[in-house]
Amino acid sequence: MISIIFGKTKPINFIIVLAFLFVFYWTVHFFLFERFSSPDEIPFQILFLALLLFSIFVVDFIVKRNKITGSNSFTILFYALLTVVFPETLLDPNAIISSFFLLLAMRRLISISSLKNIKFKIFDATIWILAASLFYDWALLFLILVFATIYMYDPKNVRNWLVPFAGFFTVFMIANGIFIFTGHSEFLLKHYQFLVAPDIVYFSYWGHSTKMICFVLLTVITSIFAFVKLGKSGMGKVANLRLIALSFFIGVVFNVLKLSENVYPVMVTFFPSAVLLTKYIESIKKPKIREIVLVSAVIIPFLVLFSSMAIN
Repeated sequence: MISIIFGKTKPINFIIVLAFLFVFYWTVHFFLFERFSSPDEIPFQILFLALLLFSIFVVDFIVKRNKITGSNSFTILFYALLTVVFPETLLDPNAIISSFFLLLAMRRLISISSLKNIKFKIFDATIWILAASLFYDWALLFLILVFATIYMYDPKNVRNWLVPFAGFFTVFMIANGIFIFTGHSEFLLKHYQFLVAPDIVYFSYWGHSTKMICFVLLTVITSIFAFVKLGKSGMGKVANLRLIALSFFIGVVFNVLKLSENVYPVMVTFFPSAVLLTKYIESIKKPKIREIVLVSAVIIPFLVLFSSMAIN
């Protein structure tokens, strides 16, 4: 049933995913964590929700435009289900905004595989990553993706290696000018502290540490199976998938460095994880086994959610 619905690209798939995220977002705030917003905060909550919903379209655009996955909607399905596993991330507006900017950066980096307008795409990706870092300082780690992409596609052109520095200078000048104008001239110095002090107490709670460990292991194992099967079948280039896998590992490191009470940046790993899980599903050739895996993928996140609620 799930493979029939999400096994193809249809408008109904977007309606289902967007409607679910809309309801789940408010459920998390009002019922699950009882976070009630004041009337002045409601417009901002709507804006954060809009960015979350628009992220679904960006995710689908990336995988379809660059032919990373087949003609299905599994990626957006997995992206939505990961919010069920980690509902806390919906409470953190910085996670939603930073993740959205990183999606825009990934869109430009992955499109470099066409070998067209490389410098412009590197510049754009750098700017989006730096924009994401304005909400999480450690998001600068994703600049590794920029240099990795240059190395993968056009390393001999020296000017490509200089473009990220031009992007850094551009964002710094614009951001610094805005903060000076608004009376927050010390924001950049105070923001980019790069403190390595994860909340050990937060990690010691089994619900958080176990979910994260299982999430990472599941993504790694399924991605290994997907890469092995893609390699055996000789299905095209896997350069973009390697870039996406690197994005996942950077996101995990970033999450460990930044995660603490009221800070839940795990959303930055949702896109690469959803893509890798989709590639694994696509590698399953037997329809019955694929359906069983998909049903399990839908049921397990809700079991995790309900078990967490019961423990709390």
